[in-house]
Amino acid sequence: MNSAFDIQKIIGQAAKNAVKELFGEETTDQQIQLQKTRKEFEGDVTLVVFPLVKISKKGPEPTGELIGEYLKANVTVVSGFNVVKGFLNISLAPEFWMKFFHHMSGDNKYGFSEPGSREHIMIEYSSPNTNKPLHLGHLRNNFLGYSVAEIMKAIGHKVTKVQIINDRGIHICKSMVAWKNYGHGETPESSGMKGDKLVGKYYVEFDKAMKAQISELVAQGVNPDEAANKTAIMLEAQDMLRKWEAKDPEVMDL
Repeated sequence: MNSAFDIQKIIGQAAKNAVKELFGEETTDQQIQLQKTRKEFEGDVTLVVFPLVKISKKGPEPTGELIGEYLKANVTVVSGFNVVKGFLNISLAPEFWMKFFHHMSGDNKYGFSEPGSREHIMIEYSSPNTNKPLHLGHLRNNFLGYSVAEIMKAIGHKVTKVQIINDRGIHICKSMVAWKNYGHGETPESSGMKGDKLVGKYYVEFDKAMKAQISELVAQGVNPDEAANKTAIMLEAQDMLRKWEAKDPEVMDL
């Protein structure tokens, strides 16, 4: 980073100068602790005052006030400050931010690291539910996933983007069971419905049938938390999944 915009270095050195001039002693790097100002307080960067009270021989708040006044008077990038207990919250001048943003905008590779200089990571998105049509929420996931991947690449990671299209699980068996029981051979062609919407339709039909069976079981005294896995339609879906995983010909032909 350009040293003119390294705020940690600028404020850190200025704080050392302040302690030297105000209290007559040198400080170590470990005693100058800077952090981002918490969002509930005004300021951009915070100096932790507690490590300096042994040098100032004053309480945290008077020590912070004295250092804050020094920084405001002697450091051009500091426009103001406030002290909250042992924390000196420092506000940076708008001119500093304008120059910083101008510097960033003039550097097309600002913030980028050497490609592949860090870890190899995998980012998985958006992996939509195979039982439902795509919708705007999936676009959101695509944009977020792609953006995260590009950010990781920019800071030096080698990135592998993947998505898992898993149509071999209990979810697809739910649609298959509902179609088998209630579909009467309906197809995308016979219904004029897109294939993904047809699958989604029977996924919903399965849920309706299961809820009705849950109600019947609960009325018979079955624990509501256990009723879903005891419904006839869920047991049928689980059995179909086992057969599918075993490549049962009848199930594979559905």
